Amino acid sequence: MQLFQDLINRAKQFNQAPTCPKQLHAQQGRYKIIHQALKIPNLPAPLHYLNFYSLIGQPRAPIFEQSHLNITQPLDVATVLVSTSMHSIGHFHAYDIKQQFEYQDSLFNFDGREILSAHLPDIHFTRTDDELSLDLNIETLDSGQCFYQLPWSLGQFWSLSCQCVGQLHYAGQTYPINQRGVLEYARSMNFAYFPFAFYVYQLIELSDTQQIMLLQLRDQFNSILYSRLYVKDFESDQVQVYDRHLELHIARVYPLVKTPNHQSMYLPRNFHWQLNDANRVIEIAGESRGDFKFGLGAGFVGSFSYRVVLDDQIFEGEHAYCEYIDCRSLKYQELNHPQKISAQIDERMSTVFKNTKNDE
Repeated sequence: MQLFQDLINRAKQFNQAPTCPKQLHAQQGRYKIIHQALKIPNLPAPLHYLNFYSLIGQPRAPIFEQSHLNITQPLDVATVLVSTSMHSIGHFHAYDIKQQFEYQDSLFNFDGREILSAHLPDIHFTRTDDELSLDLNIETLDSGQCFYQLPWSLGQFWSLSCQCVGQLHYAGQTYPINQRGVLEYARSMNFAYFPFAFYVYQLIELSDTQQIMLLQLRDQFNSILYSRLYVKDFESDQVQVYDRHLELHIARVYPLVKTPNHQSMYLPRNFHWQLNDANRVIEIAGESRGDFKFGLGAGFVGSFSYRVVLDDQIFEGEHAYCEYIDCRSLKYQELNHPQKISAQIDERMSTVFKNTKNDE
């Protein structure tokens, strides 16, 4: 287990990690696992958020498990999730890479439904579907930050800020989109096993100039492998990274759900992040909208409202973005029982949410 912790801890070399390549690629050479994603928070109701999540080749890890697909050759399967807060039934699809997927010159074609043309810094993404269709022009705004860089270039995971302009069509309605988002790209070799059993990723657009990203990974024994808070300032083009004294508390959950993979999982209703750094205090209280969509690996994607205390500033909003997967044993999950909810955390969250205007 220590090996994986050491590998993940190499992410502390954040500032020395390479910039994202100019040409994205599918499976090639040592890189058998390829991931691309587009995440757009802060969209007005009824959208709230928009995401595109693709995984070409399926890694061996609980959080990526798709047992309901009866996959016999994991490297021959691509999965795609495209969703908003609105109700949908066709947001997830799995594709046979040999017969339903094409890649040529940075053009990723998932059976004609989702098509991504990625010649950085410009990207064009379309989705043609009876339920939800998209046509987006995406301009990356920076050279990207690297979430992790495994030793010997065995794997990298980049995040780039981007501006997304286009249209979304749903149920006979057209919704214009002109919003900043995040483009992600990752590649890795096909490891025998990754012990990732818990995963949470959240994206909050605080203002026109500031953005927060939060990411945590735990193993099946509830040990934290990776926990990070990123604060990005677009005016200065600086990213501040915090990986110590950061705590995540899930105070209330929805009733137990069973996923298509027969995994029992509690999804977060109210949660609280707290950073007690020597130079900075950040608190984030969130309340889920309950619009979870299954298909992001073995888990879900959705949105939440939030209240953020950042130094002497307070931000509130309704349209943050969340990815959540919990494949831990139920004894490690935050159960929906009063005795399992910390009164101190509950009180602290209430305080963050209900600060009076005089405090602001």
